[in-house]
Amino acid sequence: MLAAMSGMEREYIRDRTLEGQESARKRGKTIGGAGITDESMLSTALHLREHEMSLRDIAKRLVITAGAKKGQHPSPATVMRMLCEHDEQAATAAST
Repeated sequence: MLAAMSGMEREYIRDRTLEGQESARKRGKTIGGAGITDESMLSTALHLREHEMSLRDIAKRLVITAGAKKGQHPSPATVMRMLCEHDEQAATAAST
């Protein structure tokens, strides 16, 4: 009985949290941390990808220029996400 009530409470909290996040997005608030990528980083990553470098090698050559992680290298996952977002935007622009 307590486990069922606990599960219902957890679902209620989850729903309220998601509603709050959606409300914040509608008001123009951003959810999550600050972005660490910029246009110069993207152009460098695209250039290195043309030379068929691995994501790890690309990440080692890039340097974060602003924020709390200034001077550090982005993770290969961040590089992959940045390149995938660029590819999706390019595909969308090409189809319209």
